[in-house]
Amino acid sequence: MKIIVQKYGGSSVADTNKIKNVAQRISKKIEEGNKLVVVVSAMGKTTDNLIKLAKEITNNLVPRELDMLLTTGEQVAASLLALALNDIGIKCKSLNAFQAGIVTTSDFTQARIKNLKSKKIKYLFKENNAIIITGFQGITEEGEITTLGRGGSDTSAVAVAAALNAKCEIYSDVAGIYSTDPRIHPTAKKLKFITYDEMLEMSSLGAKVLHSRSVEIAKKFGITIYCGSTFSDEEGSYVMKKNIEQPVVSGLSVMDNQTQVTLSNLPLDYNLVQQIFEKVAKEGLNVDMISVISNTGLNISFTIIEEKKSHIAKTLSNILKDMKGFNIDYHSGYSKISIVGIGMKSSSGVASKYFKALEKIPIKLVTTSEIKISCLVEEKFKDKAVKALIETFEL
Repeated sequence: MKIIVQKYGGSSVADTNKIKNVAQRISKKIEEGNKLVVVVSAMGKTTDNLIKLAKEITNNLVPRELDMLLTTGEQVAASLLALALNDIGIKCKSLNAFQAGIVTTSDFTQARIKNLKSKKIKYLFKENNAIIITGFQGITEEGEITTLGRGGSDTSAVAVAAALNAKCEIYSDVAGIYSTDPRIHPTAKKLKFITYDEMLEMSSLGAKVLHSRSVEIAKKFGITIYCGSTFSDEEGSYVMKKNIEQPVVSGLSVMDNQTQVTLSNLPLDYNLVQQIFEKVAKEGLNVDMISVISNTGLNISFTIIEEKKSHIAKTLSNILKDMKGFNIDYHSGYSKISIVGIGMKSSSGVASKYFKALEKIPIKLVTTSEIKISCLVEEKFKDKAVKALIETFEL
C-alpha cells in the first residue's frame, strides 16, 4: 500500500468550487494506485474571522476557549472535502485531531505534537482510499483541544507523514519555494531544491512558506517535503537533506515590525546578562539579534517584535528595579533583512558582497551563522536594501 500525505492550505479550500477542485486532484492520485491522507486548513480567512468574532465578545481571549473556537474551522473544511469526495465515488472518512490520535502538549494556541497514533488511520485504509484529517489541531492526554499555532497544518501534515513513513506534499496558491516573496518581487527565482537548514532559517526569518516546526520534524525523520500549487501542474520545490544545485545564496527574507531594545551603562557583570535573558525567556519572550559590548560598563542591544514592546518593558523594569544609573531605549520601525544559503559554508567573500551592497544604508545590528547574514535597518531603507541584495546575489 503506497500512502501519500497531502496538505491543502486555506486558499486551496477557500470556497466550495475550490474544494471540488481539490477532490478531483485527490481522485487522480487515487486512480494512480495511491492511498491518501489529506490534511486541510480552514477555508480562506476563516481563522481570522473567528478571532475577529471572539474580539467582538472580549479582548480577554482565554487560550483554552480560543482553541475550542478556532478548531471548528478545520472541521468544516474536512467534512466538506469528505462530502465532495464521496460525491465523486471516492470512499473516504474525515477525522478530527482526537479521532486521528494527534496528541500534543497542553500549551494552548502553541501546542507541540508529542505523539501520533497511526494505528486507526492504517485500519481505516482497509475500507477507504482517502482519510481527511483536520490540520492545525491536537488533543492533550487529558482530552483538551489544542492548536499548533499559525501555519500549524504544515506541522500536522509532516507529522502524519513521519508516522506513516509516507511522502509529504504541501499545496498552496504558490507554485513552490522562491528566493524571495514572488508576490512582492515577481522576478523572484523558484528554487527546485532547498535544504532543511536553509528552509528552517528562511521560515524563522519571516518567509511564509512552511511552518518552521514542520521542517524540524521533516529533518528529524528524513521526510522530503514537496511544495506545489493547487491550481496548476507546474513542478514545485523540494525540501530535503541536500541541495543538489548548491547555490551560495538561496534566498532572502524580510521580517518587519522589529523593535530595537538597548540597555546602556549597566554594571560590568556578565552574570547580569545571563539573568536578564533567563528571566526574559521565562516570560515567553523571544529576543533576536543580540549584541553585548563591554567598556567601562555593559551595553546590551537586541530586537523583539513590536507587539511585545510593552511586555518586554514591564519585564525589564522588574528585573532591573534595584539598579540605578542605566538607560533603556526602545526604537521601533525596523526591518530585519536576511540572506540564506548552504553554499555560504564553503564560499568566501559573501559578507564582503553583502556589506558592499548595503554600503549606503545605515545598519543598526548584524547577526550571522554559517548559512545566513541578517541586518537591522529602518523600514524606510527596506526596499532599497532588498533591491540591492536581490541584484547582488542574483535572486
